Amino acid sequence: MPGIAIVVRCLMLGSILAGAVSASPTACAQGRREARGPLRVHPTNPRYFTDGSGRAIYLTGSHTWANLQDQGPADPPKAFDFDGYLDFLVERHHNVIRLWAWEQARWAPWSDGKGSNPSDWFVQPVPYARTGPGNALDGRPKFDLDRFDDAYFDRLRTRVRRAGGRGIYVSVMLFQGWSSAKEWLGGTPWRGHPYHPENNIQGWSGNRTGTSGPALDDPGVRERQAAYIRKVVDTLDDLDNVLYEVANEGGYRDWDLFVVNAVHACEKSRPKQHPVGLTGHGAESNDEMMASPVEWFSPGSSQWPDLKTDPRAVDGRKVSLLDTDHVFGVGGDREWVWKAFLRGHNVLFMDPYGDPAWDPVLAAQGVGSPGAEGARRAMGQARRFAERMDLAASRPAGELASTGYCLAVPGREYLAYLPDGGPATVDLSAAKGKLSVEWSRPIEGNPTPGEAVEGGGRRTLKAPFAGDAVLYLRATP
Repeated sequence: MPGIAIVVRCLMLGSILAGAVSASPTACAQGRREARGPLRVHPTNPRYFTDGSGRAIYLTGSHTWANLQDQGPADPPKAFDFDGYLDFLVERHHNVIRLWAWEQARWAPWSDGKGSNPSDWFVQPVPYARTGPGNALDGRPKFDLDRFDDAYFDRLRTRVRRAGGRGIYVSVMLFQGWSSAKEWLGGTPWRGHPYHPENNIQGWSGNRTGTSGPALDDPGVRERQAAYIRKVVDTLDDLDNVLYEVANEGGYRDWDLFVVNAVHACEKSRPKQHPVGLTGHGAESNDEMMASPVEWFSPGSSQWPDLKTDPRAVDGRKVSLLDTDHVFGVGGDREWVWKAFLRGHNVLFMDPYGDPAWDPVLAAQGVGSPGAEGARRAMGQARRFAERMDLAASRPAGELASTGYCLAVPGREYLAYLPDGGPATVDLSAAKGKLSVEWSRPIEGNPTPGEAVEGGGRRTLKAPFAGDAVLYLRATP
């Protein structure tokens, strides 16, 4: 298909369209030290990643819309406290974020001034240099599409490195569906996009036939996007804590494949290759994403509505980063977190993060997240259990617990969730000898030991406290 040929040509030519700030033509092939740290799909349990150590790594964390680019209704937008954000994540024992990328410099789908919506929206910085001559539609100097903005890519690298220094993986978003085509809320972000013909010194249009955003099947658009993808990879390729995400809720199958192949092709000759993923609520269904060449996917509830109340178990075809963003938009609580974890998903949380700039936007849409702190704390507790268990040997085993929520290494370990507390029956037929019993609360932890039970059959146990509970059974030596 023509898009793939463009990617290959773009990567071979190296600095096409990237100008002075692009990497050299041989950047993709330069030798670097042997990589051991980047995530790869676990060879025996593909529900999870590994870093090469053999252990399975459970990913969970909060992410928020302004964690890369400052944004909001004021000009300039309030600076985001990234170091404070990292403190917030570490304190809750989180280890992954999505790093949100926005393509437009001004306006957003929600900046229509209706109800509590703001009438304007600003995003800084963006990937292309603003050199002029002349002003773009937002009143600032026009973009030079042949030059990238060093400030943007310096910030990108710095923030990914800082996160890595705190033990946090970063899913780097490449493109943003909400930056152009999603005008249904009344705003028009395409007016602020660098590819709008009135916004760049080249007078070049990323959509010659419409006004809905870049035409993703246009060869010229793909060439420019390939140069940008290469610049991102050149900026981050030596770092271990990187994942790539094609786009947030946008694109379609052929274009998704173009982006995936562009990343894979640029990394192919490098010592380090990083996982690439697709997220739900784009043009592809969950089944199509699972059949694609990506290493991970984030399922959406538009095809699988049960994800909202009773998340289905992961079948192991792809690593699932189940994100509240693609299930509720904004929503989720501690009960949902535990259900998803015990069904084999890695759990991500779309976090409003108490940012006042977003409060009126969420209010206008009638959404909120009253269970946010419970979800955040539950995610950290789930990760602590994931670190204690032999996660690489585990599987979702809802049939072994009367509640239907159980992650187990049958015969050795059983982790069950009791949404209503009280008694629960666990099938320990595969276990021999005694198993230790530990009860804990889904958020606080505070383990309470119980009396050991004998394996070899079904056993009923009752939580020693009221409310939902977590039960952990482990075979004693």
